[in-house]
Amino acid sequence: MQIKRLAVPIRIKILISLLLVVTFVVSIITFTMVRLFQKDKTTYVVDLTSFVAQNVASETETLLRSYYDQVQSFARVLYSEEMSTEQKTEFVKSLFRDYEDFIAITLVNPGGQPATVYDARILEEADVAQKDLIAFREANPISPKAVMEGRLVIQNSTVSEKLPSFTLAAGYNPGEGAEPVSVMAVIHLNRLMAIQGRSKVFDTLLVDSNGTLLSHRDPSLVYQRADFSSLPVVQAFLKEPVVAKSLEYTIKETTYLGAFARVNFGGLAAVAQIQKNVAYLTARDLINSLLAVAFAILAVSGIVSLIWSQRLTRPIERLFQATREVAKGQFDVAVQVNSRDEIGQLAGSFNQMASELKAREEALKQAQAALIQSEKMAAFGQLGAGIAHEVKNPLAGILGYAQLAMRKVEKEGPTYKHLEIIEKETRRCKTIIENLLKFARQEKAEFSALDLNHVAEDSVAIVDHQLTINKVAIEKRLETVPRIMGNANQLQQVIMNLMINAQQAMEPSGGKVSIATRVADDQVEIRVSDTGPGISPEIQAKIFEPFFTTKPAGKGTGLGLSVTYGIIRDHNGRIRVESEPGQGATFIMSFPMVKEGDPEPVMAPAPLQKVAGTSELGNPDGGQHDVQNPGR
Repeated sequence: MQIKRLAVPIRIKILISLLLVVTFVVSIITFTMVRLFQKDKTTYVVDLTSFVAQNVASETETLLRSYYDQVQSFARVLYSEEMSTEQKTEFVKSLFRDYEDFIAITLVNPGGQPATVYDARILEEADVAQKDLIAFREANPISPKAVMEGRLVIQNSTVSEKLPSFTLAAGYNPGEGAEPVSVMAVIHLNRLMAIQGRSKVFDTLLVDSNGTLLSHRDPSLVYQRADFSSLPVVQAFLKEPVVAKSLEYTIKETTYLGAFARVNFGGLAAVAQIQKNVAYLTARDLINSLLAVAFAILAVSGIVSLIWSQRLTRPIERLFQATREVAKGQFDVAVQVNSRDEIGQLAGSFNQMASELKAREEALKQAQAALIQSEKMAAFGQLGAGIAHEVKNPLAGILGYAQLAMRKVEKEGPTYKHLEIIEKETRRCKTIIENLLKFARQEKAEFSALDLNHVAEDSVAIVDHQLTINKVAIEKRLETVPRIMGNANQLQQVIMNLMINAQQAMEPSGGKVSIATRVADDQVEIRVSDTGPGISPEIQAKIFEPFFTTKPAGKGTGLGLSVTYGIIRDHNGRIRVESEPGQGATFIMSFPMVKEGDPEPVMAPAPLQKVAGTSELGNPDGGQHDVQNPGR
């Protein structure tokens, strides 16, 4: 008994493979990180504490330097000799408008009274009066001498919990010959406090060179200007000339991990500390978070893998369905794949294969139809040759009796004219029969010098009735042209074929056919134009191929224009067509004219059908061709 194997779709295989890989990778990462945390939690937290302190110090320094630059700009504008008083006033207003952290700016000249500018809006919102700031400054003066010597002084100047602020004092040298001045700015602490408030785990603060608190997330501690000089990590900052340091210390039986980092601006230090047991708890929380993230990654990877596998296999399923359609003989199949990978290339190759199979099937059908039509035409040629033999003898009798009758009647009478027409038309019928016999036997046609206008007149006379009853008007524009070397019957056949094709193309509404002759470029040219629907470029490339036709089944063999091409070629002429859809078509035929000293007429072979695929028509020097109107 044969056991039937379970069919597993490829998308499930891809999904399982990706899940196994993701699970393995995430498990290794999580296990490694847990081991690292368990191996040295303290080292990790100490390093992290140091990093937090350095990060706070870096952000603080960047912010203070921007404040310092604005203070220098303020002093530079006030001492500028190129700016008017109005411009200086506008600059001060823009400073308080653009930098909302500035509360007040004081300019102290040596030996002069301080000049202070306040932002009344901020003071009003915080319910703080100018006298409060003045009273604080009198109680906590900043030595102008120290500032003018180039030292930068930063001091906690908070007078209300609603308005935590600090003072930044810096010197400014107006230029050569002028004494340095002192510039002091009272600045809101909100942006510095925001830096300390970013960490939810670490307690961060900013202290000055005396250990006094400058900034903290708690506004009450800032307002109290708490003294942190007794904090071990602050003592290390005050005593040790190092840039940064981490240490472990105990306060009231609680162990802390702390670190400080110097701010290279104003003699400040950023301090970060955390309780040791909280640090371990944080590590455990981090491990739990890692596990949660691992499971989330696993779930997301599963969903993404499923979607990706479906997207990857969907084109393969389309290819599978398309191959089944092709196997049934339905070659009109195309697989839509937008990817540019190997599957996209496979789909493109499949579409090309289906298109080529369809084209070959169509070509095979056309070849079969052409073969059948060729056999029909061969049989028709043999039948026509037999009929021509039978008709030729009665025509000879009609011609002979017509000539005898013409001798017995007066030349001026109407009977003679009628007999003359009978003789002429009988001769033409006899000539056609002889040409048919020559064509069937592949005999050569006789060429002679002839007037192309006479050929055109005879052709129009024959088809005039047929075109008239089909609502087609004929217009003739025949100029005097030199003679050409050719066979009148064959050229008449060409012109009549083109005019009848034009009439059929304009059915049922009718139109106009024009025939014109002229001399152009040392050639005798004849044009056959119509006002029909015109020709599309796709059809133009095939019109002179044997058995190509756009007429309905039973109304055309596709040989008319192919034979026309052969006749023009045998006359050393050229044929081309000018046409656009909706603007009619013009067939232009040109022939070499007969000149003095030309050799005697030669026998030219009967017209041959054009071989399919030929791209040039006319004389050996090359010519132009286009296609006939739809329905020709």
